[in-house]
Amino acid sequence: MQITSIQLFRYSIPMVPFTIATGTMDYAQNILVIIHTSEGITGHGECSAFPMIVGETQATCYEMGKAFASILKHKDPLAIEARMQELDSFTARNYTAKSAFDIALHDIAAKAANKPLYAYLGGTVKKIESDLTIGIDSPTNMAAQAIEFVQQNVATIKVKLGKDPATDIERIKAIRTAIGNKTNIRIDANQGWSYEDAIIALTLLGKYNIEFCEQPMRTYNDELLPKLCIESPIPLMADESVYTHHDAERIIRNKACASINIKFAKSGGIAEAIKINEVAEKNNIPCMMGGMLESRLALTAKVHFAMAKSNIIYYDLDTCLLGHKIDPVLGGAKYSGMELSVNDEPGIGASVDPSFLQTLESTTI
Repeated sequence: MQITSIQLFRYSIPMVPFTIATGTMDYAQNILVIIHTSEGITGHGECSAFPMIVGETQATCYEMGKAFASILKHKDPLAIEARMQELDSFTARNYTAKSAFDIALHDIAAKAANKPLYAYLGGTVKKIESDLTIGIDSPTNMAAQAIEFVQQNVATIKVKLGKDPATDIERIKAIRTAIGNKTNIRIDANQGWSYEDAIIALTLLGKYNIEFCEQPMRTYNDELLPKLCIESPIPLMADESVYTHHDAERIIRNKACASINIKFAKSGGIAEAIKINEVAEKNNIPCMMGGMLESRLALTAKVHFAMAKSNIIYYDLDTCLLGHKIDPVLGGAKYSGMELSVNDEPGIGASVDPSFLQTLESTTI
């Protein structure tokens, strides 16, 4: 089998503005990759650029994608490790752009094996229930949003923090006062606190029954994470501190986290995510399946991956619920409340409405 052509689309999805500690996004800066092969098997992949986190934009992913497509054309799509190594040899990092190609290659490989992706990855169906996220707002507005979520039977709420500690504490206090203690709460500072701020916030938030805190500080403060892990009453999850399995090895070796958040757009796709999870599992560190602002296409790939890996026990798979104004995906993962399921079609089992693709800027290599 050979790759015969690759289509790239600037897969923009309008959305309600979503705010985290490092900035606000008013549309999902996504790229869709469709890889065609000599055997008639087509693979779909998607990445979601989050510039304030990974340093890539939709524009950089689109241009880099053209170069990646030229490298992969006429090559064997089933040799995924070799194909991704070629992209790594061409350019350092650019993990977001690479992840779209990796997902498309895995879609092809699973289709060629006539298996749904989770089975191709060695897994079986398991229950996947996502949290639902509240973006940064006033304590009053965030508490009102939490009440709405509880009324919708959301079992776990993820709360974005990372501004000044005093207001962040008021945000959680308002939410807990509004919804009580039955609903699980996890928090994400998105690197927003200094070490001193993190100590204040985490110490005072400890009484509010918080499951864990994601990425309290900037990655340049990683050397302070081991001390913070000891001092914090809330377990810490590494997110931006772990891009690759080398980062996972370093963070775990330094006793700098209690868990790790895996994101395809941060790691370069499924192949590297497998390595991160293996390192974590070997060291008894559980993982979460997270994401940026993907549509249901990449979401579906994430659900397959989470099903395939028993060490992934936390699920932050609400990206396309965070204000996406349209859903152009055909097939794919479905929500029943916050529980997710996938079909048993070979591959990912999702594609994008051709009529929507006709409205997008695209190129074919």
